[in-house]
Amino acid sequence: MREPSPTLPFDLRSLEIFLAVCEAGSMSSAARALGLTQPAVSLAISDLECKLGFPLFDRGVRPLAVTVAGGLLRQRAGALIAEARQIGPLLRETKHGKVALVRVGMVDSLSRLLTEPLAAFLETRADEVSILQGLTASHASDLLTRRLDLFLGVDDLGDWAGLERWPVVKEPYVLVLPAGAEAPRTVASLRKLAAGMALIRFSSRSQTGLEIEAHLRRLEIAAPQAFEFDTPYGVTAMVAAGRGFAITTPLCIREAALPDAHLVTAPLPGPQISRKLTLVARHRELGRLPRELGEMARGVLVAAGASQQ
Repeated sequence: MREPSPTLPFDLRSLEIFLAVCEAGSMSSAARALGLTQPAVSLAISDLECKLGFPLFDRGVRPLAVTVAGGLLRQRAGALIAEARQIGPLLRETKHGKVALVRVGMVDSLSRLLTEPLAAFLETRADEVSILQGLTASHASDLLTRRLDLFLGVDDLGDWAGLERWPVVKEPYVLVLPAGAEAPRTVASLRKLAAGMALIRFSSRSQTGLEIEAHLRRLEIAAPQAFEFDTPYGVTAMVAAGRGFAITTPLCIREAALPDAHLVTAPLPGPQISRKLTLVARHRELGRLPRELGEMARGVLVAAGASQQ
């Protein structure tokens, strides 16, 4: 096959035909489903393969099987076609001042404070709202693959092009210990604490967990592995139960909603580190909505005393 073209190697119609062949398992069946002739379908697939520079089907088996390249294209083509089919309804909804659907990802530690205000805000701007909670890394991936429209979390996408960012909150990392424990005041006493008490960790799948581990390495604190969790509740509940101490944030403690009497909260000794939560969206796709949503979220968190200047 020739080298792939530097221009866009497909159009939406060719992707529709490709997906129809994938579903039908043969060129002739896909042609009947699409109301085309079998030669027209074969020509469209051959042209697509030529432009991409890869075979998409193994023609030596029946029904047709996709190649590795074909499997990858099938995953991405389905998402592209689904997005394209939403354009008409989205455009029709703009005359009402609303979009048809907004899909938002939100880090767990914002759930308690922001879920209801976020839903109420978006209800006036979209006919359908989807709010998904969980790890920022998952939300970032879903934003890039267009399964989300924006997310609120730790921005770990670096200098990825085509995104806009609106600051939401900055908060310090703090120590949380079981009730009755004495909080360390120096790095040396923190090192001693880590040698004698288990460190309850945030999962290394989370950006918060990675930032905490990087800070511990800078302080030359090698805390033994014990428990790690994906959620603020898991970390804080283990501390409240007396199973160890943790490095966390005020929002994470607040999200766990455990009685204050079960916990001791103290500043982190030594160099101070903080966590920044940001609203990230694809650039200019939702007009003023991301900025307004970021301002709303920031206002709610400031009013709740959760923001650090």
